Amino acid sequence: MGVSEKNLAIVNSIKQTDLNSYKALRDLLDMAKVIADENGDNDLTYALKITSFIRVKVPTLPVSVGMNELYWEALKFEAPHRFESFLLYMERKRRPSKRFYQPRMKTLHVVAEDLQDLEDGKLDFYGLSLPPRVGKSTICIFFLAWVIGRRPESHNAMSGHSGILADRFYTDVYKLTTSDEYTFSEIFPNVKKPQTSSDKNELRYDEIESFATLTCRGIDGTWTGAVDISSDGYLYVDDMVRDRTESLSPKRLEGRYQDYLNVLVDRKNDGSRELMVGTRWNVMDPLGRVETENKNNPRYRFRKIPALNEHDESNFQYDYGKGFSTEHYRNMRKKLDRNEWMAKFQQAPFIREGLIFPADELNYYNGVLPDGDCLKAAACDVAWGGGDSLSMPFGDLFGDKNDGPVYIPTWIFNKGDKYVTKPLVVAKTLQQQPNMMRFEANNGGDEYAESIDTMLQEQGFKTNITWAKASNQIGKMAKIIQYAPDIKRRFYFLKPELQDEEYKAAMEEMCMLTQVGKNEHEDSADGLVQLLQLLCGEMYAKCEAMERPF
Repeated sequence: MGVSEKNLAIVNSIKQTDLNSYKALRDLLDMAKVIADENGDNDLTYALKITSFIRVKVPTLPVSVGMNELYWEALKFEAPHRFESFLLYMERKRRPSKRFYQPRMKTLHVVAEDLQDLEDGKLDFYGLSLPPRVGKSTICIFFLAWVIGRRPESHNAMSGHSGILADRFYTDVYKLTTSDEYTFSEIFPNVKKPQTSSDKNELRYDEIESFATLTCRGIDGTWTGAVDISSDGYLYVDDMVRDRTESLSPKRLEGRYQDYLNVLVDRKNDGSRELMVGTRWNVMDPLGRVETENKNNPRYRFRKIPALNEHDESNFQYDYGKGFSTEHYRNMRKKLDRNEWMAKFQQAPFIREGLIFPADELNYYNGVLPDGDCLKAAACDVAWGGGDSLSMPFGDLFGDKNDGPVYIPTWIFNKGDKYVTKPLVVAKTLQQQPNMMRFEANNGGDEYAESIDTMLQEQGFKTNITWAKASNQIGKMAKIIQYAPDIKRRFYFLKPELQDEEYKAAMEEMCMLTQVGKNEHEDSADGLVQLLQLLCGEMYAKCEAMERPF
């Protein structure tokens, strides 16, 4: 049954009044409480829309004691039902500078919304990857406290790489749900203080249930027969990989994944949901394995927020001096091995074994080209969507075509459609003025090339433009591996600090390319191969079996 016609009429009547007044907003809040008590979930949804309006409206009005109390009262009403409201109201008594969520809200809001979707049943699994010490574990501890308040009779379990980590989670959840510093008892007044078992790291908020409401235990602890995850409960896994050393061992990673399946997942009942958090050290870590196996499953969501955004600025510069500045992260990038930086801070996990273009094996230059004549060229690997990027490196060849150095002054690397990329190609071509250009003709690349040729001629620029289909005599990866030694020996790339966003993105993709395992994209390396083929020439020999003539 929906909202009663009487209450709906009252709400509409209130909305016709001055909604900038305390009285109108107070009447709306009181009515929301009445509506929520009437007919269950349908009315609750409508009531929460009303309180959400109040919560957003109040901060826009002149500050007063009454308005401040109204804001907190609306949050308290929402807190049992909306995770973000729970986060905010839980810390009402704390000074703003001491609060966890409010200073981090700008970045972690999307995580709070994801966790809301998980609890609302829109997801079965949520994977979260953030840099170290930015609050990923803490927001999940708050989430478990919220779930406990909503369903104290449910059975939930938390695990990590060690018992020490589990001890910390046990202590933190206990503090959130019992300390007077937080408002858990106001939000969930009917939830009793837990029975504790610190030697087993168990918290029981329901005396009747056989299993604990929350069990915190390391992966090496006792699970069989001692832990249960109910159909309305959660398995929360945090940092399965202990450290960098463990991440470099394929055997130990495989062992961790099998422990996860046979020890942790084994305790789930049908309907149990999962929350997995961790530093993405390696594509073969447990979180990476789950992501690969469920890449196209809409019930699985994987959230990755890197330390530095696409503008090379910190995503975690929090209020009150919390978090980490852009300068801090840039300094860390200079100090760390590139692959470790990309994995630990940028959430781009790696495989060291089998990397085709390790960043420290490439040549770099400071943007100043050598003196003398050069042959200028560009090769374009055209993309038509599906997550692929148009890759078009421009190269300047000095000296012998088969042995001279090739400098890469600029690089178009863009996921946009043809209406976005064509103007970029034309603009870069007019800027660099290559002597020759080649486009891969597969899937309409020839038409793309003809269009670019026409657009350039309209600008009064002529160059040698050709297009050719990729040979079917050799696969793309085999071709990349074949040309990789020459690319690493002859090509010179701009120093990282001189690269623009697209250049940097192309380099990042190239430096993660591996001949072991699966690569999501190979566009950047394929563009370089085509450029080298254009500069040096390319010949294919085709052999056919025939009957001997004598």
